[in-house]
Amino acid sequence: MPAADPLTTSDVPASLLVEPERILLGLDFDGTLAHVVDDPTQAFAHPDAVSAVARLGHVLGQVAIITGRPVDQALALSGFSGMRGLEHLVVCGQYGAERWDAATGTHLRPDRPASVARLAEVLPAWLAAHDAAHVRIEDKGLAVAVHTRGIDAGLIHALDAPLRALAHELDLEVEPGRQVLELRGHATDKGVALRGLLAETGLRRVVYAGDDLGDLPAYDAVDQLRTDGGEGVLVASASGEQDALVGRSDVVLDGPDAVAAWLTAWADALDA
Repeated sequence: MPAADPLTTSDVPASLLVEPERILLGLDFDGTLAHVVDDPTQAFAHPDAVSAVARLGHVLGQVAIITGRPVDQALALSGFSGMRGLEHLVVCGQYGAERWDAATGTHLRPDRPASVARLAEVLPAWLAAHDAAHVRIEDKGLAVAVHTRGIDAGLIHALDAPLRALAHELDLEVEPGRQVLELRGHATDKGVALRGLLAETGLRRVVYAGDDLGDLPAYDAVDQLRTDGGEGVLVASASGEQDALVGRSDVVLDGPDAVAAWLTAWADALDA
């Protein structure tokens, strides 16, 4: 069951209070740091979560945002860029296809795949032909997402099979989410991004928090780390729309408000 508010330091696993400099904290954005809203351009990070992450950044070995959003969006909606405590923040955007490092300001962003460009070109007419011209299209550069939240919640299920057929035709993969279907290339996933960060930093302890199906590869990466002798804590930001992570999680929280409270309790416990 989700932890009840208000959360206190006693809600933080004791293992996370020992040698925090050896811990990598990986965080999803939408549904974890920010509430999922009708308009994704208005999904601002919870201010208490932003403050807590910055506090934790002073004492943890590494803090990383691993999100399906483009890096620029994640930074704009969080305000993390230039924040004290996050001088070494890494943002892995678009499931790790993009990367931004606060320490250097380096932003690695691959070219837009021709298949995604073709999708963006044909999608409006395709949606109109499927009685879905009224849904919201979000062009992320390396992917294109179709949103039905606040428009027609049931339509996402009707579009699932035909969008998967279109993705197959264009050699793209479909990333399902909460009232959204995203079509993108096959380059990477959140598990690949998390494994890369662990290998790069040499850290063997990780806390990962997510809320949706796109976080499952990161969960798999944490499970593999445990199998290999490392330590991991999996945190689910639970919702009525998606519970796939709940049964696999060590800590289950009731959405972004509770995530912010839990991160704050962790920072308090570390006196960060």
